[in-house]
Amino acid sequence: MEYTTLGKTDIKISKLCVGCMSFGKPSADFHEWTLDPQETEKMVSHALELGINFFDTANTYSHGTSEEYLGRAIKNCTSRDKVVLASKVYFNEGRLSKSAINREIDGTLMRLGTDYLDLYIIHRFDYGTPIEETMEALDGLVRAGKVRALGASAMYGYQFYNMQLAARDNGWTPFVSMQNHYNLLYREDERELIPICAQMGVSLTPYSPLAAGRLCRKEWHTDTKRSMTDKVAVSKYDGTESEDRKIVLRVAEIAEKYGKTMTQISLAWQFAKGVSSPIIGATKAKYFDDAAGSFDVKLTAEDIAYLEEPYVPHRIVGAL
Repeated sequence: MEYTTLGKTDIKISKLCVGCMSFGKPSADFHEWTLDPQETEKMVSHALELGINFFDTANTYSHGTSEEYLGRAIKNCTSRDKVVLASKVYFNEGRLSKSAINREIDGTLMRLGTDYLDLYIIHRFDYGTPIEETMEALDGLVRAGKVRALGASAMYGYQFYNMQLAARDNGWTPFVSMQNHYNLLYREDERELIPICAQMGVSLTPYSPLAAGRLCRKEWHTDTKRSMTDKVAVSKYDGTESEDRKIVLRVAEIAEKYGKTMTQISLAWQFAKGVSSPIIGATKAKYFDDAAGSFDVKLTAEDIAYLEEPYVPHRIVGAL
């Protein structure tokens, strides 16, 4: 495993992050393909064996049971100081208001069974709450010792910039990470958000780096439970299937050239683009093994240009 630091902090993270949306009680109104506590623990244990120390969840994943299952697995598999735990706030009553943030952090800590978070992420931009109210409330969590660092996710570049300015101008804690939607099939954030993050020394920890599996195989769909029931992934990717298949086939071509898997090529591209730690959601331990093999791949400038060349502009997904 390879490691880096989170933004300008001293928090050491593995360059692969376990996406814990795969953990939790299945439900028709969230996800039907999630893992139970025993399977969650097996996945967490295997990730730790590979040297992965970075785990990302959210207060609303499987209605809070993702946090519960993850917290239980961490307690059974390792000591708290050996892992970096991230969770999120926004898709809850009150969004990013001061009262909501203060309420939701306590619920998250309780479900995870810990008295602090390493990274607390705002899940989206809140159009209904003043930026200053949100940033001051988040800063209060850091000062209280409930949170070590702050992150943001999926928003427009100007929104992120304005929130960082509010932190700077008021002496509050700034964001050190951005969890945005980014992969070979969706690169819209290269226009503004990613350059802003680079300018500010903010780590990129993108979600859906493998486009919900579409960058892992030549076939667009499979017969897995997730592929058949994940309506969110369908809304993200299937509208541009005809254009994006060209990129998928090029990933397969480069994978064959190097004797690697399509997953490894797709993640190697992420690292070549400056990503710190892509978030890998998986329901089988072998997928973590596959992802870890990406560190053995070094793409040339020609490889990268070849993979990127068929890309066409996409509608915005995630920031709205």
